[in-house]
Amino acid sequence: MENSLLVGLSRQMVLSRELDVVANNVANLNTNGFKASSSIFQEYLMPIARQNHFPGFADRKLSHVIDSGTWRNMGQGAVERTGNPLDVAIDGDAFLVVQTANGPRYTRNGGLQINATGQLVTTDGNAVQGDNGPITFQQTDHDVSISADGRITVIEGANTRQESVRGKLTLVNFAQPQKLQNDGSNNFLAPAGVAATPTTAATLKQGYIEKSNVSGVVEMSRMIEITRSYAETANLLQAQGDLHKNAIQQLADVPT
Repeated sequence: MENSLLVGLSRQMVLSRELDVVANNVANLNTNGFKASSSIFQEYLMPIARQNHFPGFADRKLSHVIDSGTWRNMGQGAVERTGNPLDVAIDGDAFLVVQTANGPRYTRNGGLQINATGQLVTTDGNAVQGDNGPITFQQTDHDVSISADGRITVIEGANTRQESVRGKLTLVNFAQPQKLQNDGSNNFLAPAGVAATPTTAATLKQGYIEKSNVSGVVEMSRMIEITRSYAETANLLQAQGDLHKNAIQQLADVPT
């Protein structure tokens, strides 16, 4: 295959993968606590295909483009007031810890609720972890209060004003948050070698929730840019293919 076609194909493959990343960002525009991702590119010097492969000319390695991974924007999203006493927004570099069927996971989604057994859970039913394990409420608890450091208190009993402590939300951070892996339901998985560290630097805001940090305008503009670049590359490849076709046809013509 001609070098120009190889370069164009590498460009189209990268644009296709980048479009997947942008589309995922757009799809999670309204997902609480979602963190936007961006593609990372680098030059790849092809060790086989060469330019100027003619006697008397110095060969040069052919330059391609490849996507080497994605980078996650861990910046904080906009904070929105909900008025729900179980909702919390994290102010600072930290995550809530939740227990799933596959082990502990970490999330910035502070939309919490109480399940049928009285446990504090996320919207997808995973138990939120406190310093002493899951946090459980009694049926007569009311007036839930969550302090800035995650301490949860309630008024216990219908006819009393006795305040009781139900637990303290665990907040953790990571030295290298970019190594966290997406694990669905807006949760993150800490791979081997990445350890969560309890932190007191971050605070919680009760009655608020952190929205996605995706910029809809930026992502839609990027999507249009990627689509146009893909189409332009396809047109260039088509033109290059037409040139080769015409050259072969002309060479095949036998003078009469």
